[in-house]
Amino acid sequence: MKDKFLKPYNPIDTESKIYRIWEDSGYFNPDNLPGERKEKFSIIMPPTNANGLLHAGHALVMTIEDIMTRYNRMRGKKALWLPGLDHAGFETQVVFEKKLEKEGRSRFDLSRDDLYKEILEFTLENSKNIRSQIKKMGASCDWSREKFTLDPDIVKIVYRTFEDLSRDELLYRGARIVNWCPKHRTSFSDLEIKDEDRTDKLYYLKYGPFTIATARPETKFGDKYIVMHPSDDRYKEYEHGQKIDLEWINGPITATIIKDEAIDMEFGTGVMTITPWHDQADFEIAERHRLEKEQIIGEDGKLLPIAEEFAGMKIQEARPKIVEKLQSKGLVEKIDSAYKHVVKTCYKCGTVIEPQIKAQWFVRMKPLAERALKEIDAGSITYIPEHYRKITVHWLENINDWNISRQIVWGIPIPAKICDDHGHGTVDLDDTVTKCPDCGSGVHKDPDTFDTWFSSGQWPYATLQSLGDKDFETFYPTDIMETAGEIIFFWVARMIMLGLYATDKIPFSTVYLHGLVLDAKGQKMSKSKGNVIDPMVLTEQFGTDALRIALVVGNTPGTSLSLSPDKIKAYKNFANKVWNIARYVLDKEPAGEIKTDLKEELEALSRDITNDMDNFRFYIAAEKVYHYVWHRFADEIIEESKGKNDYGSTLYYILEQSLKLLHPFMPFITEEIWQEMHDGKSILMVESWPHE
Repeated sequence: MKDKFLKPYNPIDTESKIYRIWEDSGYFNPDNLPGERKEKFSIIMPPTNANGLLHAGHALVMTIEDIMTRYNRMRGKKALWLPGLDHAGFETQVVFEKKLEKEGRSRFDLSRDDLYKEILEFTLENSKNIRSQIKKMGASCDWSREKFTLDPDIVKIVYRTFEDLSRDELLYRGARIVNWCPKHRTSFSDLEIKDEDRTDKLYYLKYGPFTIATARPETKFGDKYIVMHPSDDRYKEYEHGQKIDLEWINGPITATIIKDEAIDMEFGTGVMTITPWHDQADFEIAERHRLEKEQIIGEDGKLLPIAEEFAGMKIQEARPKIVEKLQSKGLVEKIDSAYKHVVKTCYKCGTVIEPQIKAQWFVRMKPLAERALKEIDAGSITYIPEHYRKITVHWLENINDWNISRQIVWGIPIPAKICDDHGHGTVDLDDTVTKCPDCGSGVHKDPDTFDTWFSSGQWPYATLQSLGDKDFETFYPTDIMETAGEIIFFWVARMIMLGLYATDKIPFSTVYLHGLVLDAKGQKMSKSKGNVIDPMVLTEQFGTDALRIALVVGNTPGTSLSLSPDKIKAYKNFANKVWNIARYVLDKEPAGEIKTDLKEELEALSRDITNDMDNFRFYIAAEKVYHYVWHRFADEIIEESKGKNDYGSTLYYILEQSLKLLHPFMPFITEEIWQEMHDGKSILMVESWPHE
């Protein structure tokens, strides 16, 4: 018996050493793989946010994608798994702002340049930690091709796409209503808004001869248009454009009648005043009729001077006082205290979104979506699980233009100049525009940055193009995009649209979407609940292999997985079982012929598992290997061999084939045993898969 097997298996002693062997071999790089490899396999790692440490969801991503890569590498393919990190724009700035708060500082105390430098240092330090943790998970990605979303060559490609969209009239800058968070003071796309069901008061207010219903009396100071449906017989005596004098919050005003079919005749009294600056539907009515728009609430969420004595107050403070004033003037007809409605909130801090009219850059999405829909309808993209295809199609069919401007410091600056007089935007990649091409006025640099998803939406082709024509031609389109189902719209759909636009090819042929990793009780992990599972703690306690296979067995695509220490501990016991099997087998002489019936049985199992792997049923494949090794090989075949001298070669054969089948799931222990079996002269990672 080899000395190594006299001791129990110790993952801590093994894993870093084995990872160094893999790295030193150069086989993470597909260009260095042995043999002639005509078929390629490529997958792009979802770039990890460089603002913290890996969590359980990341551990699942690394495990599934490593299984795919190791399997395809062993199948003789030129396998590339390209790693990357994401500057993560707003997400990172929020994390950094919390750090500043703990230090008693605010981002508003820092200059733009100083804030950027501090976040950059913060991000680079986190990147080192994340990189080491990805390696700890056993990720066999090609570190020589690693990319960062702020790499100059990536930024250059993002800028080129921005310019191309402008040239093709798919980009415009306009003053439109946007989702605005008063706390973070930036705009968001519709996807970054969280809808909350709330019960509030609904106020019925007297507006001249009409009664209007509103949940937001604080927005009504500038209301001077009363809108009704042209088919509403209740108000047929009023004409479009008719003027009416009436008493309002701060005194007498003249209101104008507007007839518009957008009005819901069933809501309230069928008439409403509009606040175009602070409501999407009101904004669209005002645009159609070319009505004036007046700002009532500032970007800090406080009322402006138009509110007179309420100016400077926050909404919740001002609302009851405004209602009190309305009541003193006899303008409150009644109050409904149980009005149920949906309120838009910031997905990050929960602050109620305050729509604002701002000049932003928008991408016209319908032409891009139509092209993506054609590919999806043609079956060019496989969705696992399939129901995500319908979800994607529905969203693409109802897509809105995409606001890609963010009012934050951290991110890719928008390469454009803004007219000092009229706010016109001009794309300016070379920083050469000195006058507005529309009116000749002076210009200034656009202070905004891109929405993170605009750059990461270009990730598959941007990474490979940045590495040169050879890599792009060899590995693009990629084979699969594996990521979380919850970002199907944020990222996956946008990658399809931008990939088709920029390269005329879909960026991947298969989309594999995993669910959430939940705690042992099936609850979503959160810091507030105190149930966050740190994968690095689990790898130290049970070994990385045990965590990996625990994350896979029972994990059907798109379904959330409950992860408990007891489950991981069970697979630690399995790792020990594999070690003890190897100890027993390697203590035998490889005597006798390989038994035909056992060889054929294992070959049939290998074909079965290969079919599962080819069809992304990793959760089934892992369980089959587990049961074969423990219950068939250990419990039956080894027991049957005891006391017999002609089983040695058979046991060696079964052990070798079992290690190959198990390697994608439990790479460290299988490689460690393989190294001992072959005196370090071969590497299991590049051995041929037993698929015959």
